[in-house]
Amino acid sequence: MTETTPADASASASASASASKGRGGGFAELPAITVASTGGTSFVLRVLAADDPDAPVVLIMPAMALKAKFYLPLARALHAAGLSVVTTDLRAQGEAQPGLHDQPTFGYRELIEDDLPRVLAAVRTRFPGIRPHLFGHSLGGQIALLHSAAAAADARQHTNGTSGGTDGPGDPGIAGICVLGTGTVYWKAFGPRRWAEALYSIQTIGLVARFRGYWPGGMLIGGAMPGRVMTDWARHSRTSRYRPYGTRRDYDRLLAELDLPVLAISLDDDRLGPASNVDFLCRRMPRARLDRWHITEADAVTHRDHFAWVKDSAILGPALAGWIRDRRHPGTGNP
Repeated sequence: MTETTPADASASASASASASKGRGGGFAELPAITVASTGGTSFVLRVLAADDPDAPVVLIMPAMALKAKFYLPLARALHAAGLSVVTTDLRAQGEAQPGLHDQPTFGYRELIEDDLPRVLAAVRTRFPGIRPHLFGHSLGGQIALLHSAAAAADARQHTNGTSGGTDGPGDPGIAGICVLGTGTVYWKAFGPRRWAEALYSIQTIGLVARFRGYWPGGMLIGGAMPGRVMTDWARHSRTSRYRPYGTRRDYDRLLAELDLPVLAISLDDDRLGPASNVDFLCRRMPRARLDRWHITEADAVTHRDHFAWVKDSAILGPALAGWIRDRRHPGTGNP
C-alpha cells in the first residue's frame, strides 16, 4: 500500500508557499492569534482577513502529520475569492506546542472536545457575529464533522431545555462543513480488492503506536503521530464506529443526527480517501444537507491524489468559495 507521504506533499506545498511570498508575505508573517488548550498545549492561528468585515470565515483543519502552512495556497485562494481564512495546526503538529514527544499521548477526544472548541472560540472572537465554516482535510475533516455533530446536539438540547420544546434545531455556531479526502477508514469501505491491505496496514500502524506510544512515521502516514490518535484510528478501521478513548459521547448517533450543510469531496486518484470511503461516511449522515463532489479530469483539476490537490488551489479555492457563499455546487463530477 504505497502512497505519497505527507513529507513529500509538504515539500511540494512549501515550494508553492515560497512562490507566493511575493504576493503578500510568507506563512510566518501572517497575523497570529495564540490559543491555549488543556494540558498546557497552545496553538498559533494564522489569519487572512477579508476587506469586508461581513465576509464568510473559513477555518482550515489539517490532515495527519501535515502542518498548517501546507494549506497556504488554498488559504490564499479562498482569501482572493473574498473570504476570511484562519489556519490552525492540530495538537503536536506545526506551530502547536508542546511537541509530540514533550507531552502525554492523546487521541481523538482531545482534538474534538478540548482543542477545536477553544480554537473556534478564538475565531468567533476575531470575527464577531459570523458563524464560521470548517474546511477539513482527511483527519481534519473527521474532527470537523464529529465536533460539529456534537455542537449541534448540544445546541438542540439547550434550545429544547430553554423553550420546553422537543425538536428545536438550535444553533451550533457553525455555518457548514467542507471536507476533502475525508472518508471512513473502515476496512470494508475500501472495496474487496483492498480489504487485506487495508486491514494489514492500518492495524499494523495501530499496534506499533500502542506498543511504542506513538507512530514514528512510514507506511501510509509519513510523519510521526501520537499513539492514541492512531489507536483510535485503527479501532475505527476495525469496527467502522467512532469510539475515541475516554469520550462519553456516542459520535455515531450524533453523526446520524447532524443536520448542517456538508460538502464532501473525493478525488479520483486518491487511494487513502477514495470515493467509496467518502460515500460510506456520507451514508452515516442521513440528515445532513449534503452536497457531494467527486473530482475527475472533467473538473480541470490536474493533481487529484490525497496530497497533491493543493497545487490546484487556484481552481479549488473559487469553487469552494461559491459553495460557502451561495451553496452553489462546485463541480461536474457526482458519483
